[in-house]
Amino acid sequence: MTPKGKIVAIGGNEDKGSFPPHTDADKEQQILFFEQGILKRIHDELYGIGTRIEVVTTATSIPDELYQVYLHGFMLLGCDNVGHLKIQSREQADSNNTLQRLQKADAVIFTGGDQLRIAAAFNDTEALKLIRNRYLSEVKFLVAGTSAGAMALCKTMIEGSTEIKPLVKGIVFMGHGLGLLHNVIIDTHFVNRRRIPRMIEAIAMQPQLVGVGLGEDTGVLISKGNEIETIGSGLVVILDGRKLQENNFNQLQAGEPLCLEHLIMHVLPRGRRYLIDQGAIHS
Repeated sequence: MTPKGKIVAIGGNEDKGSFPPHTDADKEQQILFFEQGILKRIHDELYGIGTRIEVVTTATSIPDELYQVYLHGFMLLGCDNVGHLKIQSREQADSNNTLQRLQKADAVIFTGGDQLRIAAAFNDTEALKLIRNRYLSEVKFLVAGTSAGAMALCKTMIEGSTEIKPLVKGIVFMGHGLGLLHNVIIDTHFVNRRRIPRMIEAIAMQPQLVGVGLGEDTGVLISKGNEIETIGSGLVVILDGRKLQENNFNQLQAGEPLCLEHLIMHVLPRGRRYLIDQGAIHS
Protein backbone atom coordinates (compact mmCIF):
# COMPACT_ATOMS: atom_id res chain seq x y z
CA MET A 1 0.00 0.00 0.00
CA THR A 2 1.36 3.41 -0.99
CA PRO A 3 1.36 5.74 2.04
CA LYS A 4 -0.66 8.93 1.64
CA GLY A 5 1.07 10.69 4.52
CA LYS A 6 4.59 12.11 4.63
CA ILE A 7 7.73 11.62 6.66
CA VAL A 8 10.44 14.11 7.55
CA ALA A 9 13.70 12.65 8.83
CA ILE A 10 16.21 15.18 10.21
CA GLY A 11 19.94 14.61 10.69
CA GLY A 12 19.96 16.41 14.03
CA ASN A 13 22.24 18.68 15.95
CA GLU A 14 20.67 18.93 19.35
CA ASP A 15 21.63 18.39 22.95
CA LYS A 16 20.69 14.87 24.06
CA GLY A 17 21.49 15.29 27.74
CA SER A 18 25.19 14.62 27.26
CA PHE A 19 27.80 15.38 29.91
CA PRO A 20 29.53 17.72 30.32
CA PRO A 21 26.62 19.98 29.40
CA HIS A 22 26.84 21.82 26.10
CA THR A 23 27.87 25.48 26.06
CA ASP A 24 25.55 28.35 25.17
CA ALA A 25 27.17 28.44 21.73
CA ASP A 26 26.28 24.77 21.24
CA LYS A 27 22.70 25.43 22.29
CA GLU A 28 22.38 28.02 19.54
CA GLN A 29 22.90 25.18 17.07
CA GLN A 30 19.76 23.44 18.31
CA ILE A 31 17.41 25.54 16.19
CA LEU A 32 19.53 25.76 13.06
CA PHE A 33 17.19 23.24 11.47
CA PHE A 34 14.43 25.79 12.00
CA GLU A 35 16.45 28.64 10.53
CA GLN A 36 17.21 26.59 7.43
CA GLY A 37 13.54 25.90 6.90
CA ILE A 38 13.04 22.30 8.07
CA LEU A 39 10.44 23.11 10.71
CA LYS A 40 8.88 25.59 8.31
CA ARG A 41 8.62 22.84 5.70
CA ILE A 42 6.88 20.58 8.22
CA HIS A 43 4.51 23.43 9.03
CA ASP A 44 3.83 24.23 5.35
CA GLU A 45 3.12 20.58 4.44
CA LEU A 46 0.21 20.59 6.91
CA TYR A 47 -2.39 23.24 7.66
CA GLY A 48 -0.31 26.29 8.53
CA ILE A 49 -1.71 28.27 11.46
CA GLY A 50 -3.75 25.94 13.66
CA THR A 51 -1.70 22.86 12.84
CA ARG A 52 -1.62 20.54 15.86
CA ILE A 53 1.82 19.08 16.52
CA GLU A 54 2.82 16.60 19.23
CA VAL A 55 6.51 16.44 20.20
CA VAL A 56 7.45 13.01 21.57
CA THR A 57 10.52 13.18 23.83
CA THR A 58 10.83 9.47 24.62
CA ALA A 59 14.41 9.24 23.35
CA THR A 60 16.00 12.05 25.35
CA SER A 61 17.13 12.47 28.94
CA ILE A 62 16.26 16.19 28.82
CA PRO A 63 12.63 16.06 27.63
CA ASP A 64 11.43 19.42 28.97
CA GLU A 65 14.42 21.35 27.65
CA LEU A 66 14.18 19.75 24.22
CA TYR A 67 10.45 20.33 23.99
CA GLN A 68 11.06 24.03 24.62
CA VAL A 69 13.44 24.13 21.63
CA TYR A 70 10.73 22.80 19.32
CA LEU A 71 8.04 24.98 20.88
CA HIS A 72 10.18 28.07 20.37
CA GLY A 73 10.87 27.16 16.74
CA PHE A 74 7.23 26.59 15.88
CA MET A 75 6.08 29.70 17.76
CA LEU A 76 8.41 31.75 15.56
CA LEU A 77 6.37 30.37 12.66
CA GLY A 78 3.13 31.41 14.30
CA CYS A 79 2.24 27.87 15.37
CA ASP A 80 1.55 27.65 19.09
CA ASN A 81 -0.57 24.48 19.06
CA VAL A 82 2.37 22.26 20.07
CA GLY A 83 1.95 19.56 22.68
CA HIS A 84 4.47 17.50 24.63
CA LEU A 85 4.12 13.72 24.93
CA LYS A 86 6.66 12.69 27.57
CA ILE A 87 6.24 8.95 27.02
CA GLN A 88 8.67 6.55 28.70
CA SER A 89 6.84 3.21 28.57
CA ARG A 90 4.41 1.13 26.52
CA GLU A 91 1.78 1.68 29.19
CA GLN A 92 2.09 5.45 28.78
CA ALA A 93 2.04 5.09 24.98
CA ASP A 94 -1.25 3.20 25.16
CA SER A 95 -2.97 5.43 27.70
CA ASN A 96 -6.31 6.93 26.65
CA ASN A 97 -4.84 10.43 26.88
CA THR A 98 -1.96 9.56 24.53
CA LEU A 99 -4.20 7.82 21.99
CA GLN A 100 -6.67 10.71 21.94
CA ARG A 101 -3.89 13.24 21.40
CA LEU A 102 -2.28 11.17 18.65
CA GLN A 103 -5.67 10.92 16.91
CA LYS A 104 -6.09 14.71 16.95
CA ALA A 105 -2.52 15.58 15.92
CA ASP A 106 -1.61 16.66 12.40
CA ALA A 107 2.06 15.85 12.97
CA VAL A 108 4.06 13.73 15.41
CA ILE A 109 7.74 14.52 15.94
CA PHE A 110 10.15 12.10 17.66
CA THR A 111 13.14 13.96 19.12
CA GLY A 112 16.73 12.79 19.27
CA GLY A 113 18.43 10.84 22.04
CA ASP A 114 18.49 7.03 22.07
CA GLN A 115 16.51 5.19 19.39
CA LEU A 116 16.30 2.08 21.58
CA ARG A 117 14.09 3.99 24.01
CA ILE A 118 11.65 4.80 21.20
CA ALA A 119 11.49 1.20 20.01
CA ALA A 120 11.01 -0.12 23.55
CA ALA A 121 8.19 2.31 24.34
CA PHE A 122 6.25 2.11 21.04
CA ASN A 123 6.73 -1.24 19.32
CA ASP A 124 3.68 -3.52 19.57
CA THR A 125 1.46 -0.74 20.94
CA GLU A 126 -1.90 0.67 19.91
CA ALA A 127 -0.20 4.07 19.72
CA LEU A 128 2.17 2.89 17.00
CA LYS A 129 -0.66 1.14 15.16
CA LEU A 130 -2.62 4.40 15.18
CA ILE A 131 0.37 6.38 13.85
CA ARG A 132 0.99 3.82 11.10
CA ASN A 133 -2.65 3.72 10.03
CA ARG A 134 -2.88 7.50 9.84
CA TYR A 135 0.39 7.70 7.90
CA LEU A 136 -0.90 5.16 5.40
CA SER A 137 -4.36 6.65 4.93
CA GLU A 138 -4.24 10.44 5.52
CA VAL A 139 -2.74 12.94 3.07
CA LYS A 140 -2.43 15.67 5.71
CA PHE A 141 -0.62 13.61 8.33
CA LEU A 142 3.11 13.81 8.88
CA VAL A 143 5.57 11.89 11.05
CA ALA A 144 8.99 13.40 11.73
CA GLY A 145 12.07 12.32 13.61
CA THR A 146 15.33 14.01 14.50
CA SER A 147 18.59 12.09 14.91
CA ALA A 148 17.64 8.96 16.89
CA GLY A 149 14.01 9.78 16.15
CA ALA A 150 14.75 9.66 12.42
CA MET A 151 16.59 6.33 12.67
CA ALA A 152 13.70 4.79 14.61
CA LEU A 153 11.23 5.46 11.77
CA CYS A 154 12.62 2.53 9.78
CA LYS A 155 11.60 -1.11 10.07
CA THR A 156 15.30 -2.07 10.07
CA MET A 157 17.06 0.28 12.49
CA ILE A 158 20.71 0.88 13.30
CA GLU A 159 20.96 0.45 17.07
CA GLY A 160 24.62 1.41 17.38
CA SER A 161 28.16 0.51 16.44
CA THR A 162 31.67 0.13 17.75
CA GLU A 163 34.26 2.74 16.84
CA ILE A 164 37.09 0.36 15.99
CA LYS A 165 38.20 -1.33 12.76
CA PRO A 166 35.74 0.20 10.29
CA LEU A 167 34.71 -1.83 7.23
CA VAL A 168 35.03 -5.18 8.94
CA LYS A 169 32.12 -7.43 9.84
CA GLY A 170 30.62 -6.94 13.26
CA ILE A 171 30.90 -3.19 13.96
CA VAL A 172 27.19 -2.45 13.46
CA PHE A 173 24.23 -3.59 15.59
CA MET A 174 20.82 -3.73 13.92
CA GLY A 175 17.34 -3.99 15.41
CA HIS A 176 13.65 -3.34 14.81
CA GLY A 177 12.39 0.21 14.55
CA LEU A 178 8.85 1.57 14.24
CA GLY A 179 8.32 0.16 10.75
CA LEU A 180 6.97 3.26 8.99
CA LEU A 181 9.68 2.96 6.33
CA HIS A 182 10.32 -0.52 4.94
CA ASN A 183 12.73 0.20 2.08
CA VAL A 184 15.44 2.33 3.68
CA ILE A 185 17.92 2.44 6.54
CA ILE A 186 18.48 5.92 7.98
CA ASP A 187 21.63 7.12 9.72
CA THR A 188 22.22 10.62 11.09
CA HIS A 189 25.09 13.02 11.87
CA PHE A 190 26.41 11.17 8.85
CA VAL A 191 29.40 13.20 7.69
CA ASN A 192 30.20 14.93 10.98
CA ARG A 193 30.60 11.63 12.85
CA ARG A 194 32.10 9.70 9.91
CA ARG A 195 29.34 7.12 9.77
CA ILE A 196 29.77 6.02 6.16
CA PRO A 197 31.57 2.79 7.24
CA ARG A 198 28.71 1.66 9.46
CA MET A 199 26.16 2.33 6.73
CA ILE A 200 28.26 0.25 4.34
CA GLU A 201 28.08 -2.71 6.73
CA ALA A 202 24.37 -2.14 7.26
CA ILE A 203 23.84 -2.32 3.50
CA ALA A 204 26.05 -5.42 3.29
CA MET A 205 23.69 -7.05 5.82
CA GLN A 206 20.52 -5.81 4.10
CA PRO A 207 21.41 -5.14 0.43
CA GLN A 208 17.75 -4.91 -0.59
CA LEU A 209 17.46 -1.67 1.40
CA VAL A 210 18.67 1.82 0.46
CA GLY A 211 20.90 3.65 2.93
CA VAL A 212 20.02 7.30 3.62
CA GLY A 213 22.75 9.24 5.44
CA LEU A 214 21.63 12.60 6.82
CA GLY A 215 24.04 15.43 7.55
CA GLU A 216 23.44 17.70 10.53
CA ASP A 217 20.95 20.52 9.97
CA THR A 218 19.69 18.49 7.01
CA GLY A 219 16.63 16.39 6.43
CA VAL A 220 14.60 14.52 3.88
CA LEU A 221 10.93 14.80 3.04
CA ILE A 222 9.67 11.37 2.00
CA SER A 223 6.47 11.29 -0.04
CA LYS A 224 4.48 8.20 -1.08
CA GLY A 225 7.08 6.09 0.72
CA ASN A 226 9.30 6.45 -2.36
CA GLU A 227 10.34 10.03 -3.21
CA ILE A 228 13.14 11.49 -1.09
CA GLU A 229 13.74 15.26 -1.21
CA THR A 230 16.66 16.93 0.55
CA ILE A 231 15.68 19.84 2.82
CA GLY A 232 17.84 21.95 5.12
CA SER A 233 21.34 23.31 4.65
CA GLY A 234 23.53 20.22 4.20
CA LEU A 235 23.83 17.07 2.12
CA VAL A 236 22.13 13.69 2.00
CA VAL A 237 24.19 10.63 1.02
CA ILE A 238 22.42 7.70 -0.63
CA LEU A 239 24.06 4.26 -0.61
CA ASP A 240 22.37 1.74 -2.90
CA GLY A 241 23.49 -1.89 -2.79
CA ARG A 242 20.70 -3.38 -4.86
CA LYS A 243 23.05 -3.88 -7.81
CA LEU A 244 25.98 -5.31 -5.86
CA GLN A 245 28.02 -7.73 -7.94
CA GLU A 246 29.95 -9.05 -4.96
CA ASN A 247 29.10 -9.02 -1.28
CA ASN A 248 31.09 -11.31 1.02
CA PHE A 249 29.24 -10.44 4.25
CA ASN A 250 27.63 -13.85 4.77
CA GLN A 251 30.95 -15.66 4.27
CA LEU A 252 32.87 -13.62 6.85
CA GLN A 253 33.70 -14.12 10.50
CA ALA A 254 33.50 -11.14 12.85
CA GLY A 255 36.47 -8.83 12.37
CA GLU A 256 37.18 -9.85 8.76
CA PRO A 257 37.19 -7.13 6.06
CA LEU A 258 34.20 -6.52 3.83
CA CYS A 259 34.28 -6.68 0.04
CA LEU A 260 31.46 -4.97 -1.85
CA GLU A 261 31.56 -4.42 -5.61
CA HIS A 262 29.36 -1.90 -7.40
CA LEU A 263 27.98 -0.13 -4.35
CA ILE A 264 26.35 3.01 -5.77
CA MET A 265 26.57 6.35 -3.95
CA HIS A 266 24.64 9.54 -4.64
CA VAL A 267 25.05 12.93 -2.92
CA LEU A 268 21.95 15.12 -2.85
CA PRO A 269 22.01 18.84 -2.00
CA ARG A 270 18.96 20.82 -1.01
CA GLY A 271 16.06 20.51 -3.44
CA ARG A 272 17.25 17.38 -5.24
CA ARG A 273 15.04 14.29 -5.25
CA TYR A 274 15.74 10.57 -5.34
CA LEU A 275 13.21 7.94 -6.36
CA ILE A 276 13.84 4.75 -4.40
CA ASP A 277 12.08 2.37 -6.76
CA GLN A 278 13.93 3.71 -9.82
CA GLY A 279 17.26 4.34 -8.07
CA ALA A 280 17.44 7.67 -9.85
CA ILE A 281 17.98 11.35 -8.97
CA HIS A 282 15.60 14.07 -10.14
CA SER A 283 16.09 17.82 -9.85
